[in-house]
Amino acid sequence: MRSRELDPSASPLDYYGYELRRAREAAGLTLAQLGSIVFCTGSLIGQIETAAKVPQRDFSERLDAALGTGGLFSRLVGLVLRSQLPSWFQPYAEVEAKAAYISTYQCQLIYGLLQTEVYARAVLGVEQTERLDEMVAARLERQRILAREQPPVLWVVLDEAVLHREISSREAMREQLTYLLGLFGKPWMELQVLPFSAGQHTGLMGSFNLLRFDDHPDLYYNENYDSGHMTANPQVIRERSVGYARLQAEALSPRESAALIARVMEECYGEQAGPEARAVA
Repeated sequence: MRSRELDPSASPLDYYGYELRRAREAAGLTLAQLGSIVFCTGSLIGQIETAAKVPQRDFSERLDAALGTGGLFSRLVGLVLRSQLPSWFQPYAEVEAKAAYISTYQCQLIYGLLQTEVYARAVLGVEQTERLDEMVAARLERQRILAREQPPVLWVVLDEAVLHREISSREAMREQLTYLLGLFGKPWMELQVLPFSAGQHTGLMGSFNLLRFDDHPDLYYNENYDSGHMTANPQVIRERSVGYARLQAEALSPRESAALIARVMEECYGEQAGPEARAVA
C-alpha cells in the first residue's frame, strides 16, 4: 500500500510524521518492527507517519529511546499538541508558557493548568467528541510548565461554586479536589477560595487571567464561548489588577481555603455521601 507523501512544512503534525518515517527507514525498520519495539501496532505507526493520528508524549519518548534520536520527538510533540488547541486559543497558550507570574480568577471551572485528566476530559467532551483524545492531550501538555525546574508563580482564586459543580462524577470530583489539596504548600503557588458569603465582588463579570513577564508588558486575558481576548492596555491592566487584589482580599486565606475544599470533598463527594450530603451543595 503506497504511503501518503507529506509536506513537512504544512503543519507540526505533518513535520512529525515526515521525521518519523525518515528516522524509521534510516534505522531499517518496518512499521510492524518499530511498533513491537515501542509497544504499539504497526498500523498506529503508519497513521502517525501519514498525519492521520496525533502522537502522545509517552509514545514520543519511547520513539526517541528506540531510534536514538536524541529527544527529537519529545521536543516535536509539544509543538504538535499545541497545534491541536483551538486556533483562537493558541496565542494565549504560547504566552502563558512564557509567563513568570500567572494570576487567575475562575468562576465556572478549575483552571486548565490544574485540571486532572478525568476532569479535563469531561469538560472538553461537552463540545468535542471526534478529537477528544487530542484535546485532552493538548491540555495536559499545557500543564507541563508547572513541572519545570522554575515554574511560573501561580496565584489562583476559585469561586466556591467551582467546588460544588459536579463534573463527570463524584469520584472524579474527589480526585480533582484531592489534587488541589496536594498543591497547598507549593512554594510557587497560592490557592484561595472566594466563598459564597463574599456576595457581590469584582469578578462577577467572569473569569480572567493576568500574566506578568520578566521582559514584556503585562497581559490581561479573558474569553467567551469561542474566542479569547488579550490586551496589554495599561489602563485595563491597572483596573483588572486592582480588581484582582480585591478578590484576593475577600477570598479565604490559603489555610481556610484548604479546609473548605476538604470539607466540600467529604460532604459532597465522600465515599458515604448520599442524597442528604449532596444537598449541601
